[in-house]
Amino acid sequence: MANDKEISPKSIRSLDQALRPALWNEYVGQAAIKENLRILLSAAKGRKQQPEHVLLYGPPGLGKTTLAHLITKEIGANLRSTSGPAIERVGDLASILTNLSPGDVLFIDEIHRLNRTIEEVLYPAMESGVLDIVIGKGPSARTVQLELPAFTLIAATTRISMLSSPLRSRFSGGTFRLTYYTENEIAEVLRRSSKILEIPTDDESIKEIARRSRATPRTANYLLKRARDFAQVSEEKLDMKTVKKALALLEVDELGLNQIDRDILSILVDKFKGGPVGLKTISAALSEEEATIEEVHEPYLLQLGLLERTPRGRTVTEKGYQHLGEDMPKSEQPKLI
Repeated sequence: MANDKEISPKSIRSLDQALRPALWNEYVGQAAIKENLRILLSAAKGRKQQPEHVLLYGPPGLGKTTLAHLITKEIGANLRSTSGPAIERVGDLASILTNLSPGDVLFIDEIHRLNRTIEEVLYPAMESGVLDIVIGKGPSARTVQLELPAFTLIAATTRISMLSSPLRSRFSGGTFRLTYYTENEIAEVLRRSSKILEIPTDDESIKEIARRSRATPRTANYLLKRARDFAQVSEEKLDMKTVKKALALLEVDELGLNQIDRDILSILVDKFKGGPVGLKTISAALSEEEATIEEVHEPYLLQLGLLERTPRGRTVTEKGYQHLGEDMPKSEQPKLI
């Protein structure tokens, strides 16, 4: 049956954009980073200079892109956005840089995925504001320098270790690490989102969603929207009971673990007596890619203290056994000295 009103992709993007803070006082958490950026931007504005380049890194969903938008708005500039994977050739980056206007902010997401050859083109652009272009080949080749307008580069990455040292050192404005949010900060994010989405809810429900949000605002907003959908379809009020039903349907437990998180712990306990087990073995047992386990699921399990990395492999901690409702083998229990 055809819908009376077609839903456009633009309306979906607008919904996600509506949840993004537009003012500094709406941005919850990361207090130290906000203060450092405030000083950096205020000082540059006072000197009537372009702010220096900034690198933001940390796990996904913590607000790196939002900070880039807020910085741009603070200095009254235009934001030009791209990503590391989108810049495939040196010519792509040269085209982006030469099309910048004076005072623009260039935001490169996932900058760690830039090719090393392309990185080298960025060095003089960031440091001296020039673009070196090689014309011709062989003995007749020559280098031409193009002057670039003053711009600020804001880069974001989830894997700072993959950035070369020369590139990292050129972010003279600062390198800032975004940390996971506290439960109270996530609850504050959810209260703001529920007002924007016009979702009537209570404080108890907000805290329950916050508790299961993996300390990440993006995950919190996702769970809030899915709980709203569940309440709407089932024609129920969005209260604690409905929230628990919705999260149970999403297979998100009390600690925010999803089914794969629990499968990792269960396989280690049931098949390998709690470990130690290598990453390749876990990957094969789960039929899941090693990178997905290591980068998506393991960090949160480690953060909660349910899993432990040892030189011999991964092991389940006593807390991990307790979460699964299992007794830790006596041979694995820590001995009192």
